[in-house]
Amino acid sequence: MKTLLIACLCSLALTLTSLAQSPAPPQTAPPGVSPAASPGAPVAASPGAPAAVNPAAPAQLPPGGAPPGVPAPPGATITATLSPAPGAESPAPGAAAAPTEGGATNFLIDNFRKGGPIMWPILIVSIIGLTVVIERIFWWTGRWFRRDPKRIEKVFTAIENGDITEASRLSRGSRDPVLRMMWNGLNHQHASLQGALQVAAGIEIKRAGRFLVVMDTLVTLAPLLGLLGTITGLIRSFSFLGNEELAVQAVTGGIAEALIATACGLGIAIFALVPFNFFTSRVSNLEFELQTAATNLEVMLGAQTAAREMEIAGPAATTGKGSSI
Repeated sequence: MKTLLIACLCSLALTLTSLAQSPAPPQTAPPGVSPAASPGAPVAASPGAPAAVNPAAPAQLPPGGAPPGVPAPPGATITATLSPAPGAESPAPGAAAAPTEGGATNFLIDNFRKGGPIMWPILIVSIIGLTVVIERIFWWTGRWFRRDPKRIEKVFTAIENGDITEASRLSRGSRDPVLRMMWNGLNHQHASLQGALQVAAGIEIKRAGRFLVVMDTLVTLAPLLGLLGTITGLIRSFSFLGNEELAVQAVTGGIAEALIATACGLGIAIFALVPFNFFTSRVSNLEFELQTAATNLEVMLGAQTAAREMEIAGPAATTGKGSSI
């Protein structure tokens, strides 16, 4: 129980820490600026390379004001204006950036924030449900490895042969729930066999059904929290209908909040329902096994007791008849 609570609290703390850290926005270059160039950085020109021409700069006439078509004098500098070639397309200003590595994490965090304040209780419910499911899976897996049907058969064989001491020795120290119940019954058969078996079986069933009430509560609570998020989202949407400037954006945000909360609540309920039914069926099977073993033990011990009574009553009846003659 303590380990489960510590794991649950650690998971909750890690989740809250990850949600509190907002991702840094990607740095994109402004439209029309080359990614390789930074503002204010000088561009080095290699020797012998043609000078860079600014497309937006106006054409400069040769010195002396020579009109176009007249050759310039030697040594004069001519600057021309370049126009884009026909059919050439410039990159769009809002071009999509390459996906980052934390895209999935950012998507989850964004949807969590869009879901509204009701997402925090839903998150707590999901962490508790996941912790309980993992703990029950480990417990039933360990119980599967603790099964010892061959040893149970040996105990019944020893009881059938009348060797109660050997049967008690075989069932002592076992981790199988059935053998533990049988050991309690064999050690208290002189006081109350049926009562000892019932107490031991109740303890084993309680261990097997631990946290099933929590899972049942989560299956019912998660959809209700999602429904509450739906109502709060719709209330938020309708509260902005009077404002014409922000009506469309606010209404869509409220509807998104309602849908996200509903989807998360239903997802948690579906996730917890299947393990809950599975674990409930396993508890029912264990209860049947314990009842069967307890009934067999009572019948066999009752037969042994009846046989001993008949053995004791036989010589006594013979002795009494002989004395009367």
